Amino acid sequence: MKTTIYDIAKEAGVSATTVSKVINNKGRISEKTRKKIMKIMDDLNYRPSMLASAMKGKSTYTIALLIPDIDNPIYAQYMKYIEEYGQKLGFSIVMCSTGNDREREEKHLTLLRQKSVDGFIIASLFKNETTLKQLIKEKVPLVFFNNPKIEYSIDSVIVDDYLGGYQVGEHLLSLGHKKIGVIAEEHTSSEERIRGYRQACADKGVSVDDRLIVTCDSTLEGAQIQAEKLLSKEEKPTAIFGCNDVLAIGTMQAAKAQGILIPTELSIIGFDNTMMSRIVDPPLSTVTMPLDELAKQAMDILVQKIEKNNKITQRISMIPDLVIRQTTAPVNKAVQTNFIK
Repeated sequence: MKTTIYDIAKEAGVSATTVSKVINNKGRISEKTRKKIMKIMDDLNYRPSMLASAMKGKSTYTIALLIPDIDNPIYAQYMKYIEEYGQKLGFSIVMCSTGNDREREEKHLTLLRQKSVDGFIIASLFKNETTLKQLIKEKVPLVFFNNPKIEYSIDSVIVDDYLGGYQVGEHLLSLGHKKIGVIAEEHTSSEERIRGYRQACADKGVSVDDRLIVTCDSTLEGAQIQAEKLLSKEEKPTAIFGCNDVLAIGTMQAAKAQGILIPTELSIIGFDNTMMSRIVDPPLSTVTMPLDELAKQAMDILVQKIEKNNKITQRISMIPDLVIRQTTAPVNKAVQTNFIK
């Protein structure tokens, strides 16, 4: 059986991260520990070499991250944390944007497999079921990141989108809002966030107006168009939940274009807690995810599959948290049905 960094770590009485730092000559490791690890590597004939491994069909210490849209800043944050932790384990990360397009998914997967990447972290919808089934059949190491495929026995690491949506609904209802609009993208996460929002309303005895729930592509322009439609209704919403920060900020743009004051006349809340949410004016209330821990769990699961061929399927769900800033406020009774200035 092939010796792994986990075997070296166990023999040396250190963490796999420490072994990885010695291999990559990174971090502050005492000379005594370094020599001890190097000797064990020699004794166990452990010689990591990306080029040699690729030629032999073995590990190249490279992992591919597939995302749907490079324009959405949340995916840059995914990359940041996954890459940071991947480097600690001695792995490089390559990122590809699929656009949730079947042909691009297949093209990227084919090219990446030709380059002998060791495994995949998939954060896109991955619509190409034929290609996915082939990966599963060939037992390619896979982890779905914030986008579970519950119909398949595939490892996944996600945030509890249902709970996040519930937190949003509970917050807006606590401020007295009952006419609440929702702008979502066509994605599993949005569906779960809406489901959580609906449950919060049901628990408070507030009916949900389905006419105020709309979908669009995850762009500022798409959100702005849908927000304009919501704000043009006779029964205008007093609050709008954008199911990600991009959709919420597009909503803010639409409101400002109509001269609607935020949050005096319209409360807006997002989801993801991207950098954009902190720099817009006013700063956006949103839901934050423990991305550093999500990335760590995803990498740990995938490396275990690569290094030790771990066959146990894990599905990990983590708790989101509400971040209240300046775009949500108690409903203004004077403008509950019409925006009066």
